[in-house]
Amino acid sequence: MKIVNIGGVPEHFNLAWYLTLKNGEYKDEGINLRWKDYYGGTGAMCKALRSGEIDLAVILTEGIIKDIIDGNPSKIVQTFVQSPLIWGIHVAADSDYKTINDVKGKKAAISRYGSGSHLMAYINAENHAWNLEKDLNFEVIKNLNGAVEGLTNGKADYFMWEKFTTKPIVDDGVFRRIDECPTPWPCFVIAVRNEFIENQPEDLKIILDIINNTTSEFKSIPSIDRTIANRYDQELEDVQEWLSITEWSQSNIDKTTIKNVQKTLFELNIIPKKAEFSDLVHKLI
Repeated sequence: MKIVNIGGVPEHFNLAWYLTLKNGEYKDEGINLRWKDYYGGTGAMCKALRSGEIDLAVILTEGIIKDIIDGNPSKIVQTFVQSPLIWGIHVAADSDYKTINDVKGKKAAISRYGSGSHLMAYINAENHAWNLEKDLNFEVIKNLNGAVEGLTNGKADYFMWEKFTTKPIVDDGVFRRIDECPTPWPCFVIAVRNEFIENQPEDLKIILDIINNTTSEFKSIPSIDRTIANRYDQELEDVQEWLSITEWSQSNIDKTTIKNVQKTLFELNIIPKKAEFSDLVHKLI
């Protein structure tokens, strides 16, 4: 049986992968798909793709585009979640910060440089017409637990992370959410190392077919809202709201989206150049 390694964040977006693994659907096709949680998010997965630790990653669109341009030997093979990611902007619950303007020029907690939390801090700053050189400062905190510690002890002032994932921390009175910042494009894609695309195209197609069959009917799975609420320690009404605004995709990313992402990243000086569509995306035949 062929071993294939895949990584993603341990969040509700990826429950479909857990369900297909639990059902043994990949093993039925002779593939031993091994899932690894990456609590450090995009930056950690980019590193794992580069080193060959994983073959596939379910990863933020803007993060992997930046890293491929920076030399990551991988390509996007599909959009996974079509809807935007809603980033909550959080501060410590007992801090004096009340509005987004209060954290202008303050220190943003980020998991890694090049991570989603890092890139979205730029997009948020741009949305509010901040000076990107003077008004952005960063503190690397590695993951969500590091952010809790960093905001609580004052090492950092605000932190951007997916709002439903952080909702329990807000409900517990550790974080306070002062604003939101949606991504201006589909949030998650599936990226694959070029070596795997070249050597195991049939296995890749099987894996995508299996996951797409599940995501296409994900919302109609009986009691899926309760399953998510229990597994990810979420309130049922929050899960129902999240399901109502989240759409999965079974198609590849389009040229317009790639163009828009690169235009934004280039204007923010996050990428040094724009790449050709074919350098970033692989179309399965």
